[in-house]
Amino acid sequence: MRLSFYKYQGTGNDFILVDNREDVFPKSNTELVAKLCSRRMGIGADGLILLENDPTSDFKMIYFNADGREGSMCGNGGRCIVAFAEFLGIIAKETTFLATDGEHFARINNDIVELHMADVEEIREKPNAITLNTGSPHHVQIVPQLEQYDVVKEGAKLRYGLYGESGSNINFVEQLDDATFYVRTYERGVENETLSCGTGVTAVALAMHHSGITANKEIKVKTPGGDLTISFQKSDGKYCDVYLTGPAQQVYKGEITC
Repeated sequence: MRLSFYKYQGTGNDFILVDNREDVFPKSNTELVAKLCSRRMGIGADGLILLENDPTSDFKMIYFNADGREGSMCGNGGRCIVAFAEFLGIIAKETTFLATDGEHFARINNDIVELHMADVEEIREKPNAITLNTGSPHHVQIVPQLEQYDVVKEGAKLRYGLYGESGSNINFVEQLDDATFYVRTYERGVENETLSCGTGVTAVALAMHHSGITANKEIKVKTPGGDLTISFQKSDGKYCDVYLTGPAQQVYKGEITC
């Protein structure tokens, strides 16, 4: 099979995008997905995303982790598929699409995508950490001198040691000012540090507000791959109107024999 694909990235979080509206991609073939995402044996990406038809919204997003298994919601991937849908002419400047955690609304202006994330009601406090689900499960932990921190070693310890096989994404955080944080993330499914994680930076913003570290409801997050903005409201103990905003760009188009 000759597979046409597009490579997209959102603050360094990179994805293989495939137009699967004709339902030709073998979704059950986890080995194929893992091979395509391999940086030495395939195209190379943090994940693979299929754009498919949906009867009630503009399109459906199906996300696979780099290990080949279907994953939970991916925030940066969601922003990238919105840019892809605009490129394909499926949408104009606004869209509603279906992902694994439900419907998402988004706006796009040039390469800046503003993605509405799921509401968050439950936030749990652990010793030295906060856990919550922003479409994917996240562990948020403040550490000093984050630039020198061994994210892969310490992230893997927590991912497996605290959360078992199903795992959690692990976010390490350093506060830069009242409304700005630096974040590095170890992602399950990739089993490595990624340059950015959309659901992760969203989790960090909400966790920092919940813990009282910041009172701001618009938070800037710096990642190794670039800068993102998270805005939100809080009503009756629930975080709502949560938006993840940042760039999403097409890198190249290609074909590969599968």
